[in-house]
Amino acid sequence: MIHLCSQIVLYFCVTYWNMPSIRELFISNVAQTSPIPLGLEIDHAEGIYIYDVHGNKYMDLNSGISVSSLGHRHPKVIKAIKNQLDKHLHTMVYGEHIQQSQVAYANLLVQQLPESLNSVYYFMAGTEVIEAAMKLAKRTQERYEIVACRNAYHGSTQGAESLRSDHEYSEAFLPLIPGIKHIDFNSESDLDKITEKTAAVILEPVQAEAGVHPPENDYLKKVRNLCDEVGALMILDEIQTGFGRTGYLFAFQKYGVVPDILCIGKAMGGGMPIGAMVCSRELMLAFTKSPMLGHITTFGGHPVSCAAALGTLKALIEESIVESVLEKEKIFKNLLVHPIIKEVRSSGLMMSVEVVKRKYLKHVISKGMELGIIVDYFLFNNRSFRLAPPLIINEEEIKLACNKLLEACDYAQGKYSSKYK
Repeated sequence: MIHLCSQIVLYFCVTYWNMPSIRELFISNVAQTSPIPLGLEIDHAEGIYIYDVHGNKYMDLNSGISVSSLGHRHPKVIKAIKNQLDKHLHTMVYGEHIQQSQVAYANLLVQQLPESLNSVYYFMAGTEVIEAAMKLAKRTQERYEIVACRNAYHGSTQGAESLRSDHEYSEAFLPLIPGIKHIDFNSESDLDKITEKTAAVILEPVQAEAGVHPPENDYLKKVRNLCDEVGALMILDEIQTGFGRTGYLFAFQKYGVVPDILCIGKAMGGGMPIGAMVCSRELMLAFTKSPMLGHITTFGGHPVSCAAALGTLKALIEESIVESVLEKEKIFKNLLVHPIIKEVRSSGLMMSVEVVKRKYLKHVISKGMELGIIVDYFLFNNRSFRLAPPLIINEEEIKLACNKLLEACDYAQGKYSSKYK
């Protein structure tokens, strides 16, 4: 009823008082990141669905790029947020005051991790986590060279941007941070670039924006062993893969390695902004001396975000959500069979559907939107669309989603077949 009333008020304001529409105000006053933003006008969201101001219902198969892994407005997350609102909001820059939600979350998180990952530094976003990890590696290893993978995305701040291999995106912001070397993910022949000059190797355990490429032939273990040999830190960016996305709480557990630094974010907060760097207390203490305050943040570990993260982690554990992911992956892969689908790559519910011809892609995505299905592109793969549904999606919903995706594939195929009849 409230949603309907708000739509009625908006209609009368625009129609009779000649006020600019929310879409016009968005274009005029809210910064955009592309010349043609999607422009979906959101009214509310619940579970796996997003609803626009016109009453249309969309199945969110992106989860906000793997953020809403518990769906939208999970009851445990909402309850945790409301409880914290009744206590306090921000009190002091991070790391000075003892705040219950920060301590409770860190304690529960490290219980799920190997003993060496026992210290949690909070941030507001994944790119901040990457920045801090780069600084910590250089500070502790007393070297500045960092090895990163081509076609990886770690964020858009200066340090994170420096890790990118694609000049199309980064050349407008040169000069960036020096000392970055690039290797191909899963290429053993490239591993000789990791040497005694390397402070750290940073990589995603599953390459995301390249179109979902899991590690092959014990690749992560080989990187781990080489890092140990040359004295470099292994940094795993689990900002997209973390919190059950791959069918394990963290992907490093799935692939049998333990990083020196674990970078997490996105799904961590159940829809609230939060990220964290996790490593050993010994490593983390380097930020406290020579110099003191080696890294500081104002809003990192915001108590409301930490409360939401605690609710999220409890839900993942108590509701056995992660345990169902691999079975749901199988259902998707068994159903997504179509003449224009070349391959479905996946690690749990982190999936990439590659089409046989690039021209089909935009039609599948746009038709999917018309049918009430939200899927998206990848940064570094122009022949595949992204599937990262909320982990709570059930079998019936998966079948409905796949039927609509196959209908979109039919449309894309017919779009070009009709041209040549």
